[in-house]
Amino acid sequence: MAPRVQIVAYGNPLRSDDGVAWRIADALTGKYSAEEVEIVTLHQLGPELAESIRRTECVIFIDAAAGPGRPGDVRIAEVPRSSDAPGFCHAVSPSHVLTMAAQLYGAQPRAFSTTIVGLCFDHGESLSKPVQAAIPVLIERIEELLHNLSTTKDTKLH
Repeated sequence: MAPRVQIVAYGNPLRSDDGVAWRIADALTGKYSAEEVEIVTLHQLGPELAESIRRTECVIFIDAAAGPGRPGDVRIAEVPRSSDAPGFCHAVSPSHVLTMAAQLYGAQPRAFSTTIVGLCFDHGESLSKPVQAAIPVLIERIEELLHNLSTTKDTKLH
């Protein structure tokens, strides 16, 4: 049985703030049943992700953003479907992953992009202070999103 929600945390944990998604994934791991929520960490999004999200009702992407905004700003937005086909490359956007899932498998999961605006993307494993301070905020917002998704199905995500 496929999980209802897949959380896809992506970025490079060896590039300072770019690794924030992996930290958030670690914090969320174990809070929900594997039947309800699957958490995946990746360095970048690729076309093969379309196959794994095709069986889910919702996918939540977590990433660091280079801007716009101030370091530490948290954003959550529904991901629009892309009208153009992605070219051949190793990394694709959340919109393109959704488009491929629809084109290849007829899948139409809801999708959300959650980001924290980063300050430093240099080599290193430490996070900048504004990004570190924003982690609990984004975790709370993701948990609220998961709660709202679960109440629409009359079942709780545990």
